[in-house]
Amino acid sequence: MAVNLIPTVNSNRKSNEQEELEQISLESGEVSGNNIDYGSEFSPFIVYVDESGTANFDKPGASNDFPIFVLAFCIFYKHVYASQLVPEIQALKFEFFGHDLVIFHEKEIRKKEGPFKFKNREMENQFMLKLNQIMQNTKFILVATAIKKNELQHSKENLYHKALEPCLVNLYKLMIEKSCQNQKTFVVVESRGNKEDKDLELEFRRICDGNNGLKAVLPFEILIKKKETNATGLQFADLCARPIGRHILDRSKPDYRGNRAFDSLRLKFLTQNGRDSLGEEEKYLNYGLTVIPKIEKAEGL
Repeated sequence: MAVNLIPTVNSNRKSNEQEELEQISLESGEVSGNNIDYGSEFSPFIVYVDESGTANFDKPGASNDFPIFVLAFCIFYKHVYASQLVPEIQALKFEFFGHDLVIFHEKEIRKKEGPFKFKNREMENQFMLKLNQIMQNTKFILVATAIKKNELQHSKENLYHKALEPCLVNLYKLMIEKSCQNQKTFVVVESRGNKEDKDLELEFRRICDGNNGLKAVLPFEILIKKKETNATGLQFADLCARPIGRHILDRSKPDYRGNRAFDSLRLKFLTQNGRDSLGEEEKYLNYGLTVIPKIEKAEGL
């Protein structure tokens, strides 16, 4: 169901980041954002969402080596998504699998299952190298919420819904920064079942109708896509969610030597001072990355 939350108007202001990204497109011979007219109703952004971990509390006494739930929003300029990311992911699929119908699932890649059980180590290493290069080189903004389930009192609360509000609020802060708060932005999520989808749509609408920490009406519309949909953005978000949770769980261990996947994502988090603060924990913690219960910045991430 379409949710048209607020009337929209055009904004003619263009951010420095958008101009930079458009220049990158021009230099590489790709379609520039200047040649794409999204209309005054829609923002130049598209958001893809995925999660890692289960959205409910574990049963008392149950063993779980991943007692965390992470909801990740990957935010793209549409022209970067269409002219850079999608063609590069398709080319990668053609190179290693011979077709582009393969769906990238973080779990299958990590466990070397299905099409990701490569013939030899060299081929696997080349695939991972090129995939990581795409993730590092793609211009996108990351907003995420991580809930440490073993540090909260157990309840029947839906953790997906609990994680959703800070993500939407921080997404709205980005829209204000980019002067897009009066334009509609679509948020694409993966289907989790009929009941779950209906509940999620109601919660999404409730938050966007003003039931949030800002008491603001949020200009977002949810799109729920079937799991079988071969959407590059959803696959990309799936690759981002687990490394965030793994880093938060492991960072306090004495033998922890870092997480290369998270180190790359660290530079993507939305920060309070824009591009001048990329990768600085004190600028993205509790802004681009919300951790529940709250982590004090002195603890380090």
